[in-house]
Amino acid sequence: MKNRKSGKRKYKAVVMGSSAGGLAVLARILSVFPPDFRVPLIVVQHLHPRQGEFYIQYLNGRTALTVKEADEKEDIVGGYVYFAPPNYHLLIEEDETFSLSSDEKVNYSRPSIDVLFESAAETYGSALAGVILTGANNDGASGLNLIKKNGGLTVVQEPCSAESPYMPRAALELVDADYILSPEEIGTVLVTLGDDN
Repeated sequence: MKNRKSGKRKYKAVVMGSSAGGLAVLARILSVFPPDFRVPLIVVQHLHPRQGEFYIQYLNGRTALTVKEADEKEDIVGGYVYFAPPNYHLLIEEDETFSLSSDEKVNYSRPSIDVLFESAAETYGSALAGVILTGANNDGASGLNLIKKNGGLTVVQEPCSAESPYMPRAALELVDADYILSPEEIGTVLVTLGDDN
């Protein structure tokens, strides 16, 4: 476990990105959140374009928070885990609402983790935490790097604990992450981010 950042800060959002093996890891992470956690969690999970909503039901059964797909122009509030809908990029606007885009794929992906992370970094600055989980490409690495440059908190799953270690390794090649953790440790750290909110 690598941990180089402590100290209190008020966080406005947590963005998370995952691909191959991600739903199982997300279920483990989300299971530790209390129902009164007030920092919104915003997730890009690479899914099949015609993916149904079973994954929403699956995760809702494993967390005290409310899991849903993000809607266009929806206000971003605590107590929710928002997912990018399949085949749409998810962006954070300056007024802290969602925007959906069907623009070209980024890193062969739509939704793209980089698209979410980069828009969130511009909106939230140092009040943002970014998390890269298991996955089979390098999507999210440059977005996490921008979060780091803007003063946000950066967390990467330990590659050895990932079903597909390529994505966390790619992130660590680009970013000197604040935390390199197992899924269980990631959940524990993220829960503490809501303490001052």
